[in-house]
Amino acid sequence: MKINGKAKNLLLDMLLILVGSAIYGVSVSVFTAPNNIAPGGVTGVATLLNYLFGTPIGLFSFLINIPIVIWAVLEIGWKLVVRSLIAVALTSLMIDLCSAVLPAYQGDMILVSLFAGLTEGVGLALTFVRGATTGGTDMLARLLGRRFPHLSMGKLMLLLDGVIVAVSAVVYGSIENAMYACIVIFVSTKLIDSILYGTDAGTGRLFFVMSPQVRRMGERIIQEMDRTVTYLDSKGGYSNQPGETMLCVVRRFEVFHIQNIIRSEDRDAFVIVGDAGDITGEGFRPARSDDQSLLELLRGLKNQKR
Repeated sequence: MKINGKAKNLLLDMLLILVGSAIYGVSVSVFTAPNNIAPGGVTGVATLLNYLFGTPIGLFSFLINIPIVIWAVLEIGWKLVVRSLIAVALTSLMIDLCSAVLPAYQGDMILVSLFAGLTEGVGLALTFVRGATTGGTDMLARLLGRRFPHLSMGKLMLLLDGVIVAVSAVVYGSIENAMYACIVIFVSTKLIDSILYGTDAGTGRLFFVMSPQVRRMGERIIQEMDRTVTYLDSKGGYSNQPGETMLCVVRRFEVFHIQNIIRSEDRDAFVIVGDAGDITGEGFRPARSDDQSLLELLRGLKNQKR
């Protein structure tokens, strides 16, 4: 029995999300929770509840995520949330399963923080790379970003996680535990960025797409991926027929998603994909101070000519 490309992608999605969830479960059950570390997110809230009331971390992570997922379904549609819902369920299950079968490590706290960040980063990256999230602050930040577009997703996530870490210092009665949580967040974030974006956050993939369906592709990219596109007027050299070419730049981990959109709309689309380096702007790396200084210098020269 031959499996088609869509089924293969779905199986790969489920496999990587399952593996990522298991690794994330190890991070929580073996390293953070037994050592009173709550490194932000919904899991951090569930970890605090576990410390106070003895409630299962995985189960309460799932319960806390339910209203966030419902909001996401109402805001952006169930089709865009289904992968994340599966990831939330698997992650919650794996946390409680790992707690039941794996021994906790309670040794050197620096080692605990580093390995917690390592396992969390790898687990989340494997989930993110297939277009899913584990709910929590990343999904909440995305939803809040739609209501407050002037605030970046990174700032919103930092704010939400910072509040949880600050509360953990009060609950545990220890500033040191909150500081260890900051180490976990730092290590995991850097690792996620390295896996998903490479060592340079200002790099990605550049797509040129020629097809009669570029408008439909562009609408889906904007809606499903929160990316924008540019339409360029073009003319076929052989056919001499006018048309449109779509230009889009995405992160490396988003490549599979945009390819799926393109092929589902037009399997015969002519697509050119290349590396894009040193990307600055919304969704990538902010302009560097030397770039800003150069822009100001050019503006000054232009005004002088006037």
